[in-house]
Amino acid sequence: MRERRNDRSRPSARIAFGVLLVLAAGIAMPWAHPLTPIRLQQLIDTTPTGGTLVLEAGFHVGPAVVDRPMRIEGRAGAMVDGRRSGTILTVRADDVAIVGLNFTRSGDRNDGIDAAIALEGKRALVEGNVIEDCLYGVRIQQSDANIVRRNRIGSQDLPEARRGDGVRIWYSTGNLVEENDIAGVRDGVAVQAVGNRVRANRVTDSRYGALLLYGDGTELVENRFFGNAVGVMAIGSNDVTIARNAVRSGRDVAGQAILLKDSNRIRVIENDLFASARGLYLDASPTDPEAENVFLANRIAFNGTAITFHSDLVGNRFEANRFDGNHADVAVEGGGTARRAVWRGNAWDGFVGFDRDGDGVGDTPHEVWAWSDVLWMDVPAAQLFRASPAVTLVDFVERLAPFVEPRLLLVDEVPKISGSAAALPPSPSPDRSR
Repeated sequence: MRERRNDRSRPSARIAFGVLLVLAAGIAMPWAHPLTPIRLQQLIDTTPTGGTLVLEAGFHVGPAVVDRPMRIEGRAGAMVDGRRSGTILTVRADDVAIVGLNFTRSGDRNDGIDAAIALEGKRALVEGNVIEDCLYGVRIQQSDANIVRRNRIGSQDLPEARRGDGVRIWYSTGNLVEENDIAGVRDGVAVQAVGNRVRANRVTDSRYGALLLYGDGTELVENRFFGNAVGVMAIGSNDVTIARNAVRSGRDVAGQAILLKDSNRIRVIENDLFASARGLYLDASPTDPEAENVFLANRIAFNGTAITFHSDLVGNRFEANRFDGNHADVAVEGGGTARRAVWRGNAWDGFVGFDRDGDGVGDTPHEVWAWSDVLWMDVPAAQLFRASPAVTLVDFVERLAPFVEPRLLLVDEVPKISGSAAALPPSPSPDRSR
């Protein structure tokens, strides 16, 4: 009988031993969920003003609010889990730093703009964080002079239109967003504010690389926008600088590198716009003929159409750009031309002419004509046949013996010979009478 009692006690002993192993594993593996969650808010509340809170490896539970200056930094493996409840960390104080944390599982409500980090104070530093499975990455709302730098940001596994933005700036100024790696979000950097700088970020596989909505005075420089539906879209935005970016929006047949709508005094300088359906699309830009948009020293290459005009407007200047390998260099919708824009000193791979004096400028003007390809400009559905052998043959025959009068789209009076560094003569005043 005693031996039977001992046998019956063995399962209980095994269970007790198993519980001890689980407890020991929870202690030995700090990256596992603790049995008692560590609430981030409690740690913040016990950190002195101006002090530093160091989060060790393991899970820390949000949401939490920072209401006074401090620095929060994480050791390797420090995770902040929002448990699908709203915004994970809201910063309402000035001069707060958030460095080296891993954020996961924010809420998923677009009406609440659920994010990993929400900045509502001033002069915050958000650097070196990893944001995954959060609807929005960093939300900057009525918050000035913040720095968002070197973070890796993604969104949630949702249809593209329902995802949040990587960095969203709303009614805030003087912010710097730089060197972030943003992928699989709705819009990489969405700006509805004035006077912000977006520099050296990489945005991939999203809807817009950068969206400016009334984003006056924004600087977009040295970014990489690859595989998005649109690289840069500016709507109602003035005095914007778009410089030294590389943009490839070849995700689908509607991909566009840069799209300007109702925007004035835009400076598009030294960008590489390649392998998109459209390199540039200009829709009612500029709205004021005196508020000139300038396109200078860009490479526009291997696109379906290099530049598409929604209509023939005065106020766009194209100088020293390079056009290589585009199916069409210029298209104008609605039967117009691009002759009221200023074209000077651009290098055209389709230029047929000589430079006998060796000054780096063609001896004759470069003219772009629309022959049979005027059909796909006027009838969008006909674009399906643009590269077909039949249309190519018709276009060739049309050039030999025109059946209808071709359309002159533009004239560059001083085309640059590709590879030349020659200086150009002074710009003439644009002829606004044509």
